[in-house]
Amino acid sequence: MGSRVLDCPCGQGRHSHLLAENGFDVDGLDYSADLLDIARARGTGRNLRYTRGDMRRLPARWTGRFDAVLNLFTSFGFFASADDDQQVINEFARVLKPGGMLVWNGGSRDGVMARFLARDWWKSDDGTMIGHEREFDPLSGFLEIRSTWHGPNGAGERSHRIRLYTASRLAALCASAGLVVLEAYDGWHDRPLHRRSTQMTLVARKE
Repeated sequence: MGSRVLDCPCGQGRHSHLLAENGFDVDGLDYSADLLDIARARGTGRNLRYTRGDMRRLPARWTGRFDAVLNLFTSFGFFASADDDQQVINEFARVLKPGGMLVWNGGSRDGVMARFLARDWWKSDDGTMIGHEREFDPLSGFLEIRSTWHGPNGAGERSHRIRLYTASRLAALCASAGLVVLEAYDGWHDRPLHRRSTQMTLVARKE
């Protein structure tokens, strides 16, 4: 067996499945039963397991289990309270072994604000017109996005919001949990994070 990895939240299991195929011993956790059904349909095995749960309260049996925890593709900042975000980081630290690594990927508040668009729209391949309207609250850090669409397959609208963080604030959350950020990258590029990076990937180690 390879290193033990937690993919959290794992969604449909696209990362978990690939990691297991490459020899890692993988646990995936997500709150959505529907997404976990899709993940399990891709296949499970001795080195790939899925668990339904809340990432603010990971299973007690996982304490000190993992060599790495992955939190990828903007899977952070959706809780109403910032305290919940800190609790997620605390849980990631708890389940890591000493010297274990957290890989965090998501939006960078500095870069998103540097390139902020209040609204935009585009047409998809099937002719559906899609529009986004955005508002940002600098006090709470919440970016609210309202989406509308109209096309051959129907029309609709929805909204969601996410709390955006700067790299320095995320590093502080990690430090509070005993994690030290070692590297900060411009999204998935092999270059350092800069002030106009809209995405960032942080690598932190448990002391």
